[in-house]
Amino acid sequence: MAVWDDVVGQDRVTAQLAAAARDADALVTAEHAASQDRSGEQSQPATDRGGASQMTHAWLFTGPPGSGRSTAARAFAAALQCVSPDRALGGAPGCGFCDGCHTTLVGTHADVEIVRTDLLSIGVKETRDLVRRSSLSPAGGRWQVIVLEDADRLTEGAGNVLLKAVEEPAPRTVWLLCAPSIEDVLPTIRSRCRHLSLRTPPVGAVADVLVRRDGIDPESADRAARATQGHIGRARRLATDERARARRAAVLKLPLRVDDIGGCLKAAQELIDAAGEDAKQVAEEVDTKETEELRAALGAAAGTGGRLPRGTAGVMKELQDKQKRRATRTQRDSLDLALVDLTGFYRDVLALQMGASVPLANDEVRDSVQRIAGTSTPERTLRRIEAVIACRDALDRNVAPLLAVEAMTAALRAG
Repeated sequence: MAVWDDVVGQDRVTAQLAAAARDADALVTAEHAASQDRSGEQSQPATDRGGASQMTHAWLFTGPPGSGRSTAARAFAAALQCVSPDRALGGAPGCGFCDGCHTTLVGTHADVEIVRTDLLSIGVKETRDLVRRSSLSPAGGRWQVIVLEDADRLTEGAGNVLLKAVEEPAPRTVWLLCAPSIEDVLPTIRSRCRHLSLRTPPVGAVADVLVRRDGIDPESADRAARATQGHIGRARRLATDERARARRAAVLKLPLRVDDIGGCLKAAQELIDAAGEDAKQVAEEVDTKETEELRAALGAAAGTGGRLPRGTAGVMKELQDKQKRRATRTQRDSLDLALVDLTGFYRDVLALQMGASVPLANDEVRDSVQRIAGTSTPERTLRRIEAVIACRDALDRNVAPLLAVEAMTAALRAG
């Protein structure tokens, strides 16, 4: 299976990346042959690169959530590290089976750094570490690849640190930045990157990859793909996680529960509580392990009363602060997911009201959609969609979550 098979519904982007990977491979082959010539061996470059190269040192992948930005970046990184012997016979890099492809895709390749964050932002310290890494020569002799999956979360200071590395990259270093839109990246950085815009994959293509790659039965795959409107990651989670399906079902009942102020306030509190529960579950799974590992590393082993050595309290406090920031992001991500589902519900309502011949994303709650559609107008539905979007914007601006959600549910009631 080629590395591009998981890049769903992005034929144009895949073609560009495959061409760049071929040029990158030709460049490495030619330089390797030239070094052998200088050492006295008689060999010729395996490939004539003629013409303008499609390869460059910095790429920016943008697209809506679920479009597969990070998947495309990882596939490209794997193609750059491909060592398949078929390349010498004219085969394209990115076979998916060789050691270079496999280790890149599973995240263990020595020359590929995958950077993602479960915090609200990426700071200057972390970015300086990346820049320092990018200046090293690749251990395997091909490319040093830095995949920054959350480039939109760089602080302004971190972006300025990254700018210098993108302006003057090391000879064999490639930066692959991912962000929802081009506006989420500093203009000085995006102007130095080759931009690739991904689209939301077709529902059928997402269902197909769930069946082919994850072994999900076709009916469940189609239902999950349609419910998430082409968001690959959410579709997989919805098809495989019973808890995710239960949370979504609870969210889709909300439009029928905002008939009075009491119902609005109760629904808002339940959304916040559900998001808090998600954050708590992540903490139980990750925080305890992190804390115990750090305590052991600092010497607070069994038999010493569990007390930390002198001078290490600051390190433990730093970890606790990180865990609090991660809990905040987990809660916000969970809330945002619920708001996306709510937007999809009102999209279906509007489709029925306007007589649009499009399939419902939430066909399993068709009765509720028809009820809301029959008791309101398209204008009221649009105002409700705007209220959900306003709530998402408020959360991005760090408005207190309960306050933002209560304002939204009250606006849903008013229409």
